[in-house]
Amino acid sequence: MENVMYTSDYCPFCRMAYQLLDEKGVVYEKISVDENPDIWKEIHTKTGRTTVPQIYINGQYVGGYDDLSAADRSGKLSAIING
Repeated sequence: MENVMYTSDYCPFCRMAYQLLDEKGVVYEKISVDENPDIWKEIHTKTGRTTVPQIYINGQYVGGYDDLSAADRSGKLSAIING
């Protein structure tokens, strides 16, 4: 799947990202990093970030919730979603 969100069960920013993507009609796979340190290491290596969520839409790295929200406000998120 090209739409992926790396998440944690106790992350309020993850829940806000779910809500925003759900409102946009984006179907995505949630991958929890809570019980899988190998995935967490992989994401940290790829993104350089140590926070969740980490979001990919149409295979493009968007970033965390702040980045997702900023892309939505600027109109860039629609372009990313529509490929």
